[in-house]
Amino acid sequence: MPHGDDLDARFNEVIAQFDEGERRRMRSSAAKGAREGVTRQRAPRPPRRDRLPAGHVPAERGSRRLGRMSVALIALCAIVGAAGVVVTYRPDLLGGNPGLEALSLPATRVDADDPFAGSPAEHYADGAAGLVMPAAKALGGLSKAEVAKGLERTRALLAAALLDRETLLGGRPKAFAGLLDADQREEFYKELGGKKYDSRQMVNSFAPGSAELATDVVKIHGTARLGTFREDGLHGVKVEVNYLAVYAVRRPGVPATTMRLVSQLTGEVQLHRSDGKPAVYVDWGMSSTPADCDIDDGFVHPVYEDDPPGSVAPTGPATDPYDLDVRPDFDGGCDTSQGT
Repeated sequence: MPHGDDLDARFNEVIAQFDEGERRRMRSSAAKGAREGVTRQRAPRPPRRDRLPAGHVPAERGSRRLGRMSVALIALCAIVGAAGVVVTYRPDLLGGNPGLEALSLPATRVDADDPFAGSPAEHYADGAAGLVMPAAKALGGLSKAEVAKGLERTRALLAAALLDRETLLGGRPKAFAGLLDADQREEFYKELGGKKYDSRQMVNSFAPGSAELATDVVKIHGTARLGTFREDGLHGVKVEVNYLAVYAVRRPGVPATTMRLVSQLTGEVQLHRSDGKPAVYVDWGMSSTPADCDIDDGFVHPVYEDDPPGSVAPTGPATDPYDLDVRPDFDGGCDTSQGT
């Protein structure tokens, strides 16, 4: 488990990937039309082989992902295997979908020089400045100092999952894995690229060659709350996390395709003692929009305006992708949503 200077060094490695202008914006903001579409995809928690009582055989859990999207408050989306994503489509591509032929769908216009303008993300904090942790206190059998250290670790894990550039651009998620406890790290790497469960779904990672960041700024907004837990014979403190990360992305080398992609990270980090030592367990998932429902490989596949449609129509009322109170239904399915 990383401690002290090692943890600080890992966190600083993530933040150092941003230029000085971005870091200034992050520091200064610490206190601080268009296409319809949102994706909700969540990675399930892998079996806790490292935390179960001796002799207990864990049940394998299938992976799930939920996709949400809508255009003019109606959309198409597809759910495939462990992933669900929501996609926004061009008007000329809707002809084969019953009931949608008459829709007039406006094109998205995003200023490549100011891609967050006019959206809620315009007022979000820049980068890690938005990852604000609650005040530490003695709780769940842990001391205030232990909780404080766990919160530092949680913040570093969030930064690695949402902001690490190598991971975002499809590389090996070493920054995130390096902050996990040894047992969970082993499982994370073992299931990276897996078919039944792909642990890459715990981080934001665009499929290689599918996107580039149009700006160094990633907008972050959300909450973290302290509570307690009892599970699998363990007890301690849980840090419930619910964050939005808004990226300006585009097809590599094509500024005209710049769009906003919204990801939501929800779940918890459990802080406890293992063999008398502080330990953590990460139990969260990721959702992103607009992204492709038809590909289930652990990566986020952004969907651009001229991409072809998916295969399954969404259901349910339209929801706001910037509403933190809207949580994915992790049992699968496709839903409609307002735009990014």
